[in-house]
Amino acid sequence: MPIRILPDQLIHQIAAGEVVERPASVIKELVENSIDSGATRVDVEIEDGGVRVVRVRDNGGGIARDELALALSRHATSKITTIDDLERVMTLGFRGEALPSIASVSRMRLTSRVTGSDSAYLVSSDNGVLSEVQPAAHPPGTTVEVRDLFFNVPARRKFLRAERTETQHITRAIERMALSSFRTAFSLSVGKKLVAEYPVAHSQIDRERRVAQIVGDEFMANALFVEHEAAGCKLSGWLCQPTYARAQPDLQHFYLNGRTLRDRVIASAIRLGYRDVIFGGRHPAYVLFMEIDPTQVDVNAHPAKLEVRFRDGRHVHDFLFRTVERVLRDTYAGAASQAPAPASIDTFMPAANAASVWPSQGPSYGGASRSFGSQSSLGLRVAEPSLAGFAASSPTHTAFNEPAETPPLGFALAQLHGVYILAQAPDGLILVDMHAAHERTTYERMKAALGQGALASQPLLTPIAINVSQAEADLLEEHAALLVQAGLDIERSGPTGVHVRAIPAFLKASDIDALVQRVGADLVANGISRGVEEALNEVLGTIACHGAVRAHRNLTVPEMNALLREMERTVRSDQCNHGRPTWTYVSMSDLDRMFLRGR
Repeated sequence: MPIRILPDQLIHQIAAGEVVERPASVIKELVENSIDSGATRVDVEIEDGGVRVVRVRDNGGGIARDELALALSRHATSKITTIDDLERVMTLGFRGEALPSIASVSRMRLTSRVTGSDSAYLVSSDNGVLSEVQPAAHPPGTTVEVRDLFFNVPARRKFLRAERTETQHITRAIERMALSSFRTAFSLSVGKKLVAEYPVAHSQIDRERRVAQIVGDEFMANALFVEHEAAGCKLSGWLCQPTYARAQPDLQHFYLNGRTLRDRVIASAIRLGYRDVIFGGRHPAYVLFMEIDPTQVDVNAHPAKLEVRFRDGRHVHDFLFRTVERVLRDTYAGAASQAPAPASIDTFMPAANAASVWPSQGPSYGGASRSFGSQSSLGLRVAEPSLAGFAASSPTHTAFNEPAETPPLGFALAQLHGVYILAQAPDGLILVDMHAAHERTTYERMKAALGQGALASQPLLTPIAINVSQAEADLLEEHAALLVQAGLDIERSGPTGVHVRAIPAFLKASDIDALVQRVGADLVANGISRGVEEALNEVLGTIACHGAVRAHRNLTVPEMNALLREMERTVRSDQCNHGRPTWTYVSMSDLDRMFLRGR
């Protein structure tokens, strides 16, 4: 077939395929134009899922009479004039494609009045054919009305979903934009019925109210406010606690310089920040806003501008990862800052012998019990308090005398079914999952030792031969000196083979094959910066899980109290390595309500 130049209208319709996917994408483009115009209010009306009518009205700066027809011309924009402008884009739109693309597949009316002007004007487009500019009645701002979307492209129209589905997509689009622009009020009407309204949110309380309105009160009840700035990057917004992790990544909202973003680098960095506290297969929830020098990011990398290219993606990744990790660590640090430093790692290494797992000495808080009592038919092992702990005033009542200073997690009373520790707090009861708690404390201790270079290396009598890819073998050989610092002595044995001559003292030889292959694969995929650390941390987590005290293991009261004190000294001790909670609290008032006391 001969090569030919396509007619302008067909070019517009082809281009519309990149910009106009469905009614929701039309609304996204139009509302972003409104936000760029400085609008403080945007009202959206739709009929028939946005297929029959989409109307977007704003109170922004407006479009001058002489520019109305030009606004519907391809690549006409007021937002950039030179290539330098393209390298520092701060507006949501900039290509000048949206209006002409939408107009080419619909019947459009564009009405506008410039701020300070007494007159408004309109121009219409039917199948891409423009009318003359005419006077109109309109308040300051702009209204874009789009009718009969895809009426002239039936192949596109048949791929649209049911009205209800398209309306849901529109609702989600409005919600995402309402999260990104607190200074703008938004409303959505479906068939003349107001279904959503978001007032301007100037104060922090107003912002939190808007976030809760969109993503739910439960989200905000579990959210941690974040505000951090370093190395040219600023992050603010809300991170949810690990216990609020979701089965789907449906509550992940990230904005870069005000722009909605779906980026694998960013998602990976945030998830990595949760790596030690989130349950496998679950997804963190967040609403986050990042600001960065616009010259450090290319926003012209995706047709729908949902992805970007960073000039230094590793720097952005590290900033996000370390910020999220630090927020979660500081939030769950507990009483670490007030407690003495943990004992050495050797004291707490997992072992079958209880004496090597739990320290025999520790701070004394008085009233200590001397042994277990008998086990009841309910599976409750009750601690026998010393004579000094009994209340002598009543022959029928026994209780512990509370010391002057009660530690945050209280004192152990009993062990329930060999699984939970029951501890008495000043105003209630604390229940601890002993396996989950010991798993966390052991893991954090191992990580700390690794970070301080205190992990002892254990030479192997017989080197372990492991097959890897040639690229992995190259990198393992290149970074052998760094691996030695982590306790791994690896040397090249062939094009696709390595020998392991020494391993960290706490590892079993059976763990090494998977560890070395994982380290090699991570070095190939991610480079040296965190590949080794991530691989070792994963192995440490597995060791801590299998080495932690198991269910149905009977603990003495000193052992239970030692675990409680160690939890108070350990960061992130509220969750195990998989994100499960390690303890919960029931107040006396809760117990009183349960038993109807005082009524």
